[in-house]
Amino acid sequence: MKKPLEPGIEQTFQFRVPESKLVPALYPESAEFRQMPQVFATGYFVGLLEWTCIQAINPYLDWPDQQTVGTHIDISHCAATPVGFEVTVRVKLTHVDGRKLAFEVEAHDGVELIGKGRHERFIIDRARFDEKLERKVQGG
Repeated sequence: MKKPLEPGIEQTFQFRVPESKLVPALYPESAEFRQMPQVFATGYFVGLLEWTCIQAINPYLDWPDQQTVGTHIDISHCAATPVGFEVTVRVKLTHVDGRKLAFEVEAHDGVELIGKGRHERFIIDRARFDEKLERKVQGG
């Protein structure tokens, strides 16, 4: 690690919602999703929260040799956001337990709070992670 990770690290990120991140685009092969409202999809919303957490801690890691993977997400997505709106995500590292990291996360679309909750990530050594994954692919 470049610098020690400690609670209190914060990051804010803004993202304008494009058509490619609406519910009908989430799984284009799903007839059900294609018929749903044209609003920011929860699946992409989760990814945006993860992205902001990654941005918060990457300066502290030996990127790309050290990375983080998401291990838990507990959020509410409480308001719909139309295409073109700018979402502001704020994250704060609240707990560090070895390689396990916990964040408080929230997002606002300029009109209202659209979601908040908690997210956990785990620091990995990318080479070791890839080796383990390859063993899984090979059946052992």
